[in-house]
Amino acid sequence: MPGCFKKTLFALASLVSFVSFILIVVAMGTPKWMTGKILCKTGADLVNATDPELVKFIGEIYYGLFRGGKIRQCGLGGRRSKFTIFPHMVKKLNTGLHVMIILFLCVAIFFSLVSFGFCILNAIKVPYRAINGPAGACLWNFLAGGFVVLAVTSFMAAVNLHHLTERIANFRENVFRFVILEEHFEDCFWICVASATAHAVNLLLIAISGIHFPKIKTKTEEVNVTAEDIMY
Repeated sequence: MPGCFKKTLFALASLVSFVSFILIVVAMGTPKWMTGKILCKTGADLVNATDPELVKFIGEIYYGLFRGGKIRQCGLGGRRSKFTIFPHMVKKLNTGLHVMIILFLCVAIFFSLVSFGFCILNAIKVPYRAINGPAGACLWNFLAGGFVVLAVTSFMAAVNLHHLTERIANFRENVFRFVILEEHFEDCFWICVASATAHAVNLLLIAISGIHFPKIKTKTEEVNVTAEDIMY
């Protein structure tokens, strides 16, 4: 049986793995990975809008991995619309990269659950095989965190290198053209970053569990028995 200190660390590591699993699931299902402000360039150019008038042509956009929405401002008031990435819009995006982001997160979810199971196992007993022990728990946490990092990096590449926000804003816009004024990574993106950080914390906890702290030995006083003590 593992010691009390080791049990506590692996129990905490299993909790962190489960929290990471929940974070990834929530992030994937929420359409708030990116928000931004979009300018209706065509409308602004038609009326030669100056700085004070540009407010009437600035709308908003938000999206996640599967859906999103935007407010179009082309001089006639705001028009709200919602959209889904699959199945139509994904053809206009970098399909391979977008699908890879989703696959990376799905694999990270799987490894987070495996990590959760291994940490529970190590909290209950000491496995006979090394791969089932702390080494295996480290491996699954490393893989889970690594795939989350790959997903986050791929999403940043899609936004910054492949102009993801601009492509989504101009989807099925035959008359007006939108340009991106501002864009910000939102809560769900940072939730994934927190998930990767959680697995890094788990690696630290597992490493600490392998440290053997020296036991403090108390010295017992030697009892000297003399002849006088025997007499009494």
